[in-house]
Amino acid sequence: MSEIRVNNITNRDGSTGTTVAGIPVVDSTSHFVVPSGDTAERGSRGRGVFGGGYNPTFTNRIEYITIATLGNSSDFGDLSGERKFIAGASDSTRGLFMGGNNPSNNPQDTIDYVTISSTGNAFDFGNLTTTTAFTSALNDRVRAVYGGGQTPTRTDIIQSVIVQSKGNAFEFGNLLKPRSSSGSVSNSIRGLWGGGSNPGNTNSIEYITISTGGTSQDFGDLTRTHEYMAASSNAIRGLFHGGNPTTNIIDYVTIASTGDATDFGDLIEAARGMMQGQLTNSTRGVFVGGKNPGSPGYNNIISYVTIASTGNAIDFGDTASTISYGGAVSDTNGGLG
Repeated sequence: MSEIRVNNITNRDGSTGTTVAGIPVVDSTSHFVVPSGDTAERGSRGRGVFGGGYNPTFTNRIEYITIATLGNSSDFGDLSGERKFIAGASDSTRGLFMGGNNPSNNPQDTIDYVTISSTGNAFDFGNLTTTTAFTSALNDRVRAVYGGGQTPTRTDIIQSVIVQSKGNAFEFGNLLKPRSSSGSVSNSIRGLWGGGSNPGNTNSIEYITISTGGTSQDFGDLTRTHEYMAASSNAIRGLFHGGNPTTNIIDYVTIASTGDATDFGDLIEAARGMMQGQLTNSTRGVFVGGKNPGSPGYNNIISYVTIASTGNAIDFGDTASTISYGGAVSDTNGGLG
């Protein structure tokens, strides 16, 4: 193996050297390129993507953000059709946009997918077991799980797909009772659904073990009874935010335990119907859009919190237009560990 002299390593223009810490070892039979940029930029990890929704016009637009930075969203592409009440789930490379209502307000069984690190229009993935809207999805590293919703009647069915395959969903288990318009969070082992309606608003939280499915179990209660909730998580904490009656409340739970939720802080503005899915990395949860009780009734706010702390949301940037009731995915969410 050839010796590398540290004092001979420079940047591209030769103006400065490189600080090398520890004992670096390179053993290669070919050339290699040292990656540049910070951790969030390498391989485009740390991206959040959201699409579809209503404002009050249906849209198929997809936008994206870099979760570790601040700023306005950028255009990504388009879903296969205009839909609202969509659920989002993902693994580290692929995002799924599942179900929802079309412009005639009919539930759909459509599953679209995108490659999160790229931009472009969504592709057909397969279909849910039945036409479904008004629900939420979660994931681990392998599987996306879609629970409850309206078909148009409320259902307790849990469905699942393998994210890196393409094909139709299959029944995976059942919620304790039918519910729609809930929020969902996950780590790499456990998935939770909280809030929603069945048909009156509920504050209950239930959970499954994602790898096995089956019937969910009681976890605890949120601090309030709300529907049209959104949620986000890292590998430790799950946050449930907003909802109807329109509120600015953020609750949190520790996913690995069971018990009632605790107050986390407040959104910048009271809202229901924020983009449904986990726009998170290991430290930050991002909240997008929503419908508020005032005029004009929909907002373009992107805000964030530091998940390990408690406190009120902080401004992140803006979406291209006001939006609510769409789906969201990220390649660093809590379900990926």
